[in-house]
Amino acid sequence: MTDINATATPAPTAVLALGSNLGDRERTLAAAVRAIADLPHAELTAVSPVYASDAVKPDGVDLSAPGYLNLVVTVRWSADPHALLDAVNGIENDHGRVREERWGDRTLDIDLICVGDLRLGDDRLTLPHPRAAERDFVLAPWLDIDPEAELPGRGRVRELLAVADRTARAHPVTASTDPAHTEVAHTATLHGADDRPGPGTPDADTLPDDTTGPEGRPR
Repeated sequence: MTDINATATPAPTAVLALGSNLGDRERTLAAAVRAIADLPHAELTAVSPVYASDAVKPDGVDLSAPGYLNLVVTVRWSADPHALLDAVNGIENDHGRVREERWGDRTLDIDLICVGDLRLGDDRLTLPHPRAAERDFVLAPWLDIDPEAELPGRGRVRELLAVADRTARAHPVTASTDPAHTEVAHTATLHGADDRPGPGTPDADTLPDDTTGPEGRPR
């Protein structure tokens, strides 16, 4: 007999890190967030500010490569984590992702950072993401949407960010170019508060004359 007073276990929260350094990066990120929100089994719960960062290659930072725009989203995911991996790989492919060079330039990259507290390691997927703890372009936007965030097995995101190498800069998104861009951007980030480590300085070279955007809430 089913207990009518029983409550279903909430779906775990999955953290996804998105990046783009080719093409119209802002438009690509906005479209990718919409595609994630439309996935079966997914409930979009937060969208971070946009950050700019230098390209990182296997040998380190590559200043000759196009720079990245990055953001983090969280979703409630009620299916197998491999199904989420397949879904985001499909979104990458829809945006022309080519996998020829390790850590090469790409139109869209979507990394699955963690799914709740799940620990997983197989030939397709490792959770939590093995390099997330060292990447400020993942940690900074994640902290903006969840000040109490923790990376399973590695500790609090706030503390990881405080000791990470700094490559990320806040990046206002221009609303006048395409209103869809504002779906994925703050006009200002939250990391300037006294009790939070600053992930980097504003991306002054790209500051537009007029920026608008919601406070990171999905529409």
